[in-house]
Amino acid sequence: MSKNKEQKKSRLILILGLLTAIGPLSIDMYLPAFPDIARGLHTSVSSVMLSLSSFFIGISVGQLIYGPLLERFGRKKPLYFGLLLYALSSAACATAVTVDTLIIFRLFQALGGCVGMVAARAMVRDLFDVKDNAKVFSTLMLVVAISPIIAPTLGGYITSLFGWRYIFGVLIVVIFFIIAGIYFLLPESKKPDTSFSLKPSSIVKSYTSIIKNPQFGVYTFTGAVAYSGLYAYISGSPYVFMVLFKVSENYYSWIFAIIAAGLIGSSQFNNFMLRRFSSENIIKIVLYIQNGVGIILAVTSIFGLNNLYVTVILIFMFLCCQGFIFPNASALSMAPFSQNAGSASALMGFIQMSIGAVMSAMVSVLQNGTSLPMTGIMAACSILASILFSFGRKIIVKKASRTLVEEEDIEMINTL
Repeated sequence: MSKNKEQKKSRLILILGLLTAIGPLSIDMYLPAFPDIARGLHTSVSSVMLSLSSFFIGISVGQLIYGPLLERFGRKKPLYFGLLLYALSSAACATAVTVDTLIIFRLFQALGGCVGMVAARAMVRDLFDVKDNAKVFSTLMLVVAISPIIAPTLGGYITSLFGWRYIFGVLIVVIFFIIAGIYFLLPESKKPDTSFSLKPSSIVKSYTSIIKNPQFGVYTFTGAVAYSGLYAYISGSPYVFMVLFKVSENYYSWIFAIIAAGLIGSSQFNNFMLRRFSSENIIKIVLYIQNGVGIILAVTSIFGLNNLYVTVILIFMFLCCQGFIFPNASALSMAPFSQNAGSASALMGFIQMSIGAVMSAMVSVLQNGTSLPMTGIMAACSILASILFSFGRKIIVKKASRTLVEEEDIEMINTL
């Protein structure tokens, strides 16, 4: 591959990575500000945590909306619309005077920002060979995972120096830089399809056909449930570290960054592993490892054996596993779809975020003054993902065998 092509590919992956990072950036930057937001809006930290849940709901539902739009109007026009909605909603968040209005504005912020996630996954399928998708998703995770390293630290300093409202001002600036990158560097990867119907019945039919695909269903739900352990951590970590372990906002930001570094490292090591192992085998092995770490994490919470350092080390190990599971599960989910990648990407994102929102809300609802709601849900997500993967693989193999027999029967009939 020539130097120019390599540079073009790197620019594409950078822009797609930034689009995917909008959601994590919007979450991670304001996590350290939870106590400050609670004081400023005269409410509790647990009430502020509901703005995180509303963001997850918005980012889940919004993806289903953008899927058909990305098929009908191409990839770039819906991107511009969604990112402008995000910018306006961010301005509204910065001026919120009650926690209820913040929760509502965060919902609309998510409805705008989620277009980046849907479009990025679809464009990976549009622009790169299927066999390279897992590697590209791993590289995207490098860009995405930088967010948890930079964003909490930046958010902590912004909150300390200027106040939490300025966090949303910074997000607006970031979005306009991304819009400029889309305009100048990102090609349109799919022409508008005027034949694609936006009637509700047609959209439901399209999504139904996608979810009936066994490969999509198995790997999407496996990846989504496993990844929900990350959302449980994101939702519960401000309380666990800043309230239970009494670390400062800035110290919490550094803890968050260190743990995120593990996610980065593992996602890049996944590229090396793909040279020797299939995506299916990597998922299988890593899920077993994550199960063990998750169980230890929950047990230490139950028996009060978890101090700050033990908790950080175990969560670091747990989330390292996500760097292997997520890119491989995403690539396998999207592999069967070349014509309707936008809708497949949207449905996959909806499932991921919906389950993540439920797990995030459960951490808040089950809060009992310990770290167990967070660590217990993290462990449960990993175990359930293993069960889904094991049974799902049997379904895929069984269906593939049945299809092969049917094709052989047809071929035999044709020769008679």
